[in-house]
Amino acid sequence: MAKNRSEAASAAWDKALVNNYGTPAISLVSGKGAVVKDVDGKVYLDFLGGIATNVLGHAHPSVVAAVRKQIGTLSHVSNFYSHPQMLQLAQKLQSLTGDAKAKVFFCNSGAEANEAALKLSRKTGRTGVVAMQGAFHGRTMGALSLTGQPSKRDPFKPLIKGIVHVPYNNIAALRRKVSKRTAMVIVEPIMGEHGVVVPDAGYLKAIREICNQSGALMVLDCVQTGMGRTGQWFGYEAEGIRPDVITLAKGLGGGLPLGAMIALGAASELFAPGDHGSTFGGNSVSCAAANAAIAAIEREKLLPAAKKKFTLIKKELQKAPGVDYVRGGGLLIGIVLENDDAKKVAANLATAGFLVNAPQPNVIRLAPPLNVTMVQVGKFVKAFTAVMEELSHG
Repeated sequence: MAKNRSEAASAAWDKALVNNYGTPAISLVSGKGAVVKDVDGKVYLDFLGGIATNVLGHAHPSVVAAVRKQIGTLSHVSNFYSHPQMLQLAQKLQSLTGDAKAKVFFCNSGAEANEAALKLSRKTGRTGVVAMQGAFHGRTMGALSLTGQPSKRDPFKPLIKGIVHVPYNNIAALRRKVSKRTAMVIVEPIMGEHGVVVPDAGYLKAIREICNQSGALMVLDCVQTGMGRTGQWFGYEAEGIRPDVITLAKGLGGGLPLGAMIALGAASELFAPGDHGSTFGGNSVSCAAANAAIAAIEREKLLPAAKKKFTLIKKELQKAPGVDYVRGGGLLIGIVLENDDAKKVAANLATAGFLVNAPQPNVIRLAPPLNVTMVQVGKFVKAFTAVMEELSHG
């Protein structure tokens, strides 16, 4: 018999859901900002943010109000019709790219956004794709074909042909594989699922130059880095480049399911009617949440705040025992450990009331809400240091 409600929830999960995630040990029922509560009443600070999705945390008043108003006004209308929330969001995203020719395709997730980018690249008349080893672009068959992680790919081969993977942050290797047959090069500004890996300055700019020379589309997967997560709207702006395609999801919907593929410049004219679609893409409720979230990020000046918080967090966490170094940008942070203790550290932090995850054996990933407070940051730093000290004495 289950000893508490969490155990009962785990048992119910095992009976009702397929076993692709494993069984969660924690069942959450409510949240406010960065604070969440489980079924047994235990309180946690959520420093994972729904895997970089809850850019404003839980139950942000602006998002709640926008969703309530929209669901009481107009819900789903499909893509046979337009509606104000979708038009507003598309125009805002267009504006954020700085390209008046940019056009948006809405979907529901990052995998779908990357599927759209893959299909768009076929409209160039080419079929070759170059992606990165260690990259994560989703788990649907097209997105999985782009993903550069053998553990996720191998059970589902054969995948889409014509896709090659080269080492991330290696321009020489990329240059050898890109040719006049290459339809697109897809890359993450920071590799989130691979452990928050940050490339050298100039890497994205060099990719842009290679794509210019070959005629390949440069596709930036900003699913994790987008919507202010790094202190920039998309996460590549510091390189001073303009991609041909941007893919977004996670933080875009302010906690609701929403993805987007933004095609810039000439790429915006590649799709023709009937080439692609999504029944729920651009749903009015999700778009209302996104519009409210973007407005709140701007109003609360959360982009510059994310950069300041990164500087502080990096400085403090690097002092903890067992930490090799800290990397990332804004509030997408990877704590690189000296040993492969990441899963144990994540579990101990959960016991202490802090939610993080371990994307690699030696990396802890943090992606708290952009409006996480400095007091909450201080509590996390203290708890993390205590966990690492206990491990070092173990």
